[in-house]
Amino acid sequence: MGINPKIGITGLPRSGKSAVMEKVVNMLDDELRRDAMSRGLDLDSLTFIGGMRTKPLTENGERVGYKCMNIRTGEEGVLAHKNIDSRLRIMGYGIDTTALEEVGVPAIEFAKEECDIIVIDEIGKFAVESEEFVQAVRSALEEDKPTIMTLHKKSRHPLLQDIRRRDDSRILEVTPVNRALLPYKIHKLMHESF
Repeated sequence: MGINPKIGITGLPRSGKSAVMEKVVNMLDDELRRDAMSRGLDLDSLTFIGGMRTKPLTENGERVGYKCMNIRTGEEGVLAHKNIDSRLRIMGYGIDTTALEEVGVPAIEFAKEECDIIVIDEIGKFAVESEEFVQAVRSALEEDKPTIMTLHKKSRHPLLQDIRRRDDSRILEVTPVNRALLPYKIHKLMHESF
């Protein structure tokens, strides 16, 4: 285990985990870009932050699914949707692990190899259905790089249990009381490592 923190952001569904993570990522990216500019580095050639984001899909104001997105390339794939016909259904959504394996896994692998900070959003009920995704996350966690993850609060999947037990993990829960200040606390924890 390395010295760089593995920050896990957890909370109840719709508590704002992804919003907190997005704020932290934007703060870190701005800071790293300013630093690179002050040193005269070519920003187009730098890959500070990489990994995978998960975003909800809505139709007429109703949540109908989730997509995963490669932070670096913007490539997207629908990993869960009410209209996906799949034997694998969770919370009323059909799951398509192919999208996760074609978009999310390569995004994590790229971040592991090429980026300063790894982002994985969300390690939860849908994503852990892909063994390829689980192995990509385990592999990324072995890198001594700052890592920010969002974690399903109640999942008992072995991957999430292992993340919670790591000596280099800090698991922080988003609540209505701390939601506004938590990004700054996480930024400080991440900042202390580089």
